[in-house]
Parts: sequence; structure tokens; C-alpha cells
Amino acid sequence: MLNLFEGISIRDVYTSLSILLLIAFISRLYTGTPKQEYIPGVPIVGIDGNTTLIDAREKFRKHAKEMLQEGYVMYKGRPFYIPSPLGERLMLPPKYVEELKSAPVEDCNFVGTFFEMFEGKYTTMGDRSTLHPRVAKAQLNANLGKILSSVGEEIEDSFQAIMPECDDWTEVNIANRFVTIVARVSSRMFGGLQLSRNEKWVSSAVDFAIDGFLLAQKIKVIPKILRPVIVRFLHEYRKISQHHETARNIITPILQARARVGESEEKACDFLQWMTEEAKGDENDMSFLAKIQLKLSFAAIHTSAAAPIQLIYDLCSMPEYIKALRSELHEVLQEYGVLDKQALAKLHKMDSIMKESQRFNPLLLITFERIITKQTTLSDGFTIPKDTTIGVPAQALSMDPDLHTNPEKFDGLRFTKVHKSGVGRDQYAASNLRNMAFGYGRHACPGRFFASNEIKMIMAYLLLNFDFKFPEGQRTRPNSTTVETQLLPNEEATVRFKRRPNIYRLY
Repeated sequence: MLNLFEGISIRDVYTSLSILLLIAFISRLYTGTPKQEYIPGVPIVGIDGNTTLIDAREKFRKHAKEMLQEGYVMYKGRPFYIPSPLGERLMLPPKYVEELKSAPVEDCNFVGTFFEMFEGKYTTMGDRSTLHPRVAKAQLNANLGKILSSVGEEIEDSFQAIMPECDDWTEVNIANRFVTIVARVSSRMFGGLQLSRNEKWVSSAVDFAIDGFLLAQKIKVIPKILRPVIVRFLHEYRKISQHHETARNIITPILQARARVGESEEKACDFLQWMTEEAKGDENDMSFLAKIQLKLSFAAIHTSAAAPIQLIYDLCSMPEYIKALRSELHEVLQEYGVLDKQALAKLHKMDSIMKESQRFNPLLLITFERIITKQTTLSDGFTIPKDTTIGVPAQALSMDPDLHTNPEKFDGLRFTKVHKSGVGRDQYAASNLRNMAFGYGRHACPGRFFASNEIKMIMAYLLLNFDFKFPEGQRTRPNSTTVETQLLPNEEATVRFKRRPNIYRLY
């Protein structure tokens, strides 16, 4: 059970709760609970003679994957509701997504669903600023070729610092280690060595996401009217404030020093620098830039760390793919010498197995989540009521036999032929109506191309410098942890590692 009041005296808790419960009781006398408006004829998944709506909402917490798959198969090509503790979410077929992707932001709210999922009012996760997506779409993607060598250098240094010696077979819990590796690597792109080698920054960047996630889970069980006061007693709420203070203390001096650099001097080539160049008006405030940088770390670190962790579990359960991946790496390195942008684009087998791993264990089961803020009628007459949360069951979509042959079978080289043909529709970073793991439309993840290269580089270093396998006696991959619409890598699982004889320098 979550310890809501860690670090607070029992007397203070009881006193505050007594007052708050009285307020809540009085408030309930004067306010009603808003009811969701359902679309006539649209079915709700998971309800039958033995299961009530309340039961189905509770089931969603741990079995969302199965419920979404059931709805997708049963009502393929049609909208359906998926129950959730926050109300029923309207799952849409791709034909409606194409129409809604260009809807005005004020009518089809992207950020609102993020605030809702992570209780952004209290966790500070999520932001309506357009600065960071502007920079990611323009400067980050345009400068990928320039920054990859420093990213590779950080990967090498991170592995040396964070992984054990592994001269002989060594059992390692990889979840926390790979989160830290990705935190350092991402920080190198975000702010150079001044961030990636700053232990306080890396620790705060990692813990900000963890504390935010835990705080969101605690908040969800508290009645809304009580949240503004109770949240102040929660341990994670205070820690989040500390993370923001750490970010300001670290990033502000970096920005001040860079502001003194002359026009003729070479400027940094990283995300923080690009934000200062792109910032307009209030976006120039250094505290604002520090806040955005911390939030970006949440978006980048845990999402990018999940992919290699899941892929390692897959490779341990299907080690026959390891030889093929190493062979491809040797061929590409023989041709290019280093893993630069052009070389990484030639890793077709790596890209394919990354995508197949993602197909079975994506971080998000639902993407293209939006809140419809005014009644919207689509071209065929289908009307979505105001305040409806919509989405696409992306993982269920990826299991559609009309899109992928034998979708229930893991085929690590499934997408290799498509890659070699030069068609990009099924690449790992693809965003289209058949591949929606990164979302779709104007709000598709703008950092997905960097993430794709980052993951390839991490896996390349691992494959060429380590042998790895499950502990003795283990044959099956660890199950992922389902938390509503998130599918998280197993944090308890261990993998055995042993360093290979020759150290490969890839960058």
C-alpha cells in the first residue's frame, strides 16, 4: 500500500483530515458529480452479466492490454469505449485519426490527457509550451549527425562507470543501471558534459520521473476536493520542488556563462543552446528554461531506457538473434569505420528487432490521446461529445493480422525486407496509421529519431562488448508491469553479463 504521509506526524495528519473531510461533506451537499456523455450505440468493453462498469474500471488498472485487444478484435474498424478509473475513453479506428490530426489545438487537447494521466497540476509533468517541440523538430533533427559522436563517447564512459567489471559471468539488475546510462547519454545531448557528468543533475533527472509517477498514483486515490491540501503533506510533492530547485541551480550558471560567449566564439551544440536561440519573450527566462529541461528529461530518459531493457529480455529469451545482429554490426563497421548517422541507417536488422520488441511491449498501450473540448462531428456524421477523452489502441493495432502476417509470433527480422526496399513506413521511428507507438500527426514524438539512434548505439555497444543471458534455469522473458495504459519493463529481473575479450570503440 502507498504510504501517503511519509515523514509527517500522525497528529498533523488527523487534524488536517478531520477539517478536510468536513469540507468535503459540505461541498458534496452543494455540488454534483458531472456525468460523462456517452455516444448511443458505441459499446463498452468488458461489461457482461457478471461484470459491472465499476468492476471493469478496476480491471483496467492491471489488464488494460487484454481489454484493449478484446475491444479492437470485437469492434474492428468501429469506435468503442474502454473503461478506466477516470471514466470511459473512446477508442477510435485509424480512419477518424486521419481526420482529427489536423483539428485545432483548442478543440482537440493533447496536453490535457498528459496532465490527467500524470496529475500534472501537482507533479508539474507536462507543459503547454511549444519551445521544446519546436527545437526538437528543427534543430535536434537537423543536427543529429553532429551530436552522435559525443553521444557515443558518453555511452562508452557510462558503461565503464555504471556496469560491473563482469570479467566472469555476473548477475546484474539492469533496470536501474540502464535508466542511469540513458540519463547520462540523454543529458549529453541536452546540455553537454556539464549536465551528463554532473551527478546531482543525473540523479535529479532520474528521480523527478520516479517521484512524479509515485505522486500521481497517490493523488489518484484522494478525492479531488481534498487534493490541494493533502498533496502538501506528501513526501514526493516536496521532493519534486527540490528537483526543480536543483535544475535551476545547475542550469542557470550554464546559461549565464553561455550568455557571455562572444559572437565570434564557438557555441555549444546541444538542446539547451538551441532553446536559448529559439526562445521568444518569456521563454528567455532562465528559470523557465531550467524547468523545461527537467521536464524534457522525464520525457526522454524513462521512455528511451525502456526500449533497450525490453530488447535485452527478448534477446535473452531468443539468443539466436544475437549472432545476426553482431554480424550486421561488423559489416557496417567494416564499411563505415564508426557508427555515425549514415552507418546507423544501415542497421536494418537492429531497427527491425527494435520495432518487433516495441510491437509486443510498447511503453504506451494507447496513443493519440486527446480531450475533445467541444462537440465535434466528423465527415461521416459520427459525433464526439464535449469532454470526451479519445485515443487509439496502438498496441492492439500492431497485432492486426491485416497489417502483419502471424502477428502473435515474434519475428525479429520481420521488417528487414521493408527497410532494404527504402520504404520508411515500418521503421522503428515511423509514425503513420499502421505504426502509432510514437503517436501521429503534429504531436507525434519529435525526439523519436534521436531516440532511435540512441537505442541503436547503446545496443551496439552492448552486443559487441558483452555476452549476456538469463540466470541459470530461466528460459522465459520477465513479464512487463501494467499500470493502466503503461507497459513498464520488469524492474526485478536480472541478466548475467560477461565482458567479451576485445573492447570495441564504435564512435
